[in-house]
Amino acid sequence: MDWLQLWEIASAPDNVPIVALLFLIPFFTWYGLRQALANDRLIARLEANPDLAKVHHRKIDPWRKGWEEKLHVWPYLLRIEFLAALIVTLILMVWSITLNAPLEEPSNPTLTMNPAKAPWYFLGLQEMLVYFDPWIAGVVMPSIILVGLMLIPYIDPNPLGNGYYTFKQRRFAILTFCFGFLVLWITLIIIGTFIRGPGWMWFWPGMTWDHHRLIHEANRDLHQIVGITNRWMIAAFGAGVVGIYFAGTGWLCHLLLTRTEVRKWYERMNFFQYLTVQMLMILMMSLPLKIALRLLLRIKYVWVTPWFNI
Repeated sequence: MDWLQLWEIASAPDNVPIVALLFLIPFFTWYGLRQALANDRLIARLEANPDLAKVHHRKIDPWRKGWEEKLHVWPYLLRIEFLAALIVTLILMVWSITLNAPLEEPSNPTLTMNPAKAPWYFLGLQEMLVYFDPWIAGVVMPSIILVGLMLIPYIDPNPLGNGYYTFKQRRFAILTFCFGFLVLWITLIIIGTFIRGPGWMWFWPGMTWDHHRLIHEANRDLHQIVGITNRWMIAAFGAGVVGIYFAGTGWLCHLLLTRTEVRKWYERMNFFQYLTVQMLMILMMSLPLKIALRLLLRIKYVWVTPWFNI
């Protein structure tokens, strides 16, 4: 284990946000789930004992009619927001004084950094370039992510959990978000920061970054493994494999929506909402599948055509 190099990577000024992210995101995830589970227990008690609801001056169904107890924006909310703004400002001032800005020497076209890495908030996209073509990883996938986030209020007809923390009433939405954000996106950022070394090669944490390291691994397309040579057969074979993936993943998503506790949500969906959820789930699951194919089986492309490759 090269502890000195690992410390140099973790203590670099532009990597400090990622190190903080490793602690802050688990903490606030735990804190939010803790409050959600506390509310779930309270709702269960109020449903089981209506008299208890009268004692606590709360209604039995707070997620439908709202809590009876209300607080004014001034001074309660604004006081907390003002204190939070002061604390964040203080942290930023200490940060800017103690850590130098990650600036380097003027650009030199004859000397390129190795590894050349994007800012930490773009490292996930840079890592995706390993598994997809630039037009997919740099344009299509980010656009789908942004559009999908904007469509969430329109495709989620579940009225529960509006204005208060809950896990039981929003289990599907919370688990889907945690998988897409924590498991996929944050993992890609960590890989791009601590694991990708010179030449964007894979170095496990603690391994010395050897700039002279050579990897004799050849990536292959799926049709090369099967042995298809005709270009039209290659395109048809790839389209069939992608079609099977879409059909299989869509069927599993349909079972998830119709056979689990989110069935009531499914019954309130219209055709557009159902189709949008299906497409977002299928595309989200394609990312870990493509990563596994590339890292474990060295498969570069699944669908190869004269015009595009996927």
